[in-house]
Amino acid sequence: MPTRGDIRKYFASKSGGGLAVMSLVRANRPHAGLSRKIHGMRKTSLRGKRVQVCALLVTAFVLALDHRALADDVAAFYRGRTLTVLISYSVGGGYDLYGRLLARYLGKHIPGNPSVVPENMPGAGGLRASNFLYAAAPKDGSIIGTFSRSIPTMPLVTPQDARFDGRAFSWIGSMSGDTSLCLTGDKSQVKTFQDMLTKPVVMGGQFAAADSDIYAHLYKNVFGAKIKLVSGYPGTNDITLAMERGEVDGICGLSWGTLKVAHADWIKDKSVNLLVQAALKKDAELPDVPLALDLIDDPQKKQILYINFAPQAIGRPFAAPPGIPADRKAALAKAFDETMKDPDLLAEAAREKIDIGPMSGHEVDELLAKLYAIPPDVIEKASKAIAE
Repeated sequence: MPTRGDIRKYFASKSGGGLAVMSLVRANRPHAGLSRKIHGMRKTSLRGKRVQVCALLVTAFVLALDHRALADDVAAFYRGRTLTVLISYSVGGGYDLYGRLLARYLGKHIPGNPSVVPENMPGAGGLRASNFLYAAAPKDGSIIGTFSRSIPTMPLVTPQDARFDGRAFSWIGSMSGDTSLCLTGDKSQVKTFQDMLTKPVVMGGQFAAADSDIYAHLYKNVFGAKIKLVSGYPGTNDITLAMERGEVDGICGLSWGTLKVAHADWIKDKSVNLLVQAALKKDAELPDVPLALDLIDDPQKKQILYINFAPQAIGRPFAAPPGIPADRKAALAKAFDETMKDPDLLAEAAREKIDIGPMSGHEVDELLAKLYAIPPDVIEKASKAIAE
């Protein structure tokens, strides 16, 4: 077999590349056969690559057709249809404000552009609507609902009241996190958190699943606050009216977001006393209002507060019933995410001072998975802390 040196010498001795190649081939018949094999292998390799490329193109084309078909199916379902936004509280409260804001813009981001109509279903602190959404509402993607941020974890802490698994809802997202406040009217003798620990105070509530009831019990059982809870009001708006009439001193569990929008005059006139805030971290807009977690050192009690305060992160949640078609769930979640970036919605929210800080449906799922993984003995203590 010729060496590289022999080949270089041979080519150097010839006047033309083509003649040199032919001479080398004639002089080295075995190597010519090898050359044909290599050439054949190259042709086979190229042919294989062409087949692979064609297969990838065909696969991409089929997937594109499949995606288009799914999108067409979703659009066909929603075209000419009405999508209901079920609001679990009375008109005028925070959840109502957010639900109606979403309803005004969501439809144009859903394939088929359905009409979107808000519908109030107050009762049992939001459990009436959440139980309906879970068990009785159509599971076809024609209805979504919003309810208390605490309701998804109610099966953990008050299983006797919640007939569902919070993780099973088809979560499409949350419009904003929030901070819950305990407050009293200006006529109340209780003006600080310390006052609430030493003086009797009457707080308005709704039902076991509502923040107004959860936090009143929590402050009473964990901190020893002298709270008497008067429950049964349809929503926070009804409780604040009762406070203005003098029926109750105040409410524990009113959202800061609601207070800014629905009662901006209270803040301006300083006609309410902000006693304490419930969240995992202090709200930057409330630097002078104590954070409940900062007022206690006991690690077990801090853990109890954490379990009950963590849902503040999903302050304004929206979900469809469990088991809706996957393509419609994906379309609703995508439409929700797009609506949260809609310039018109953001402009209206800014005008009305409505906070928008969205969380995706996937992020809601992740948070609930963490909360449902908390050990049962810790959950039991948290459950006792919000009992009467």
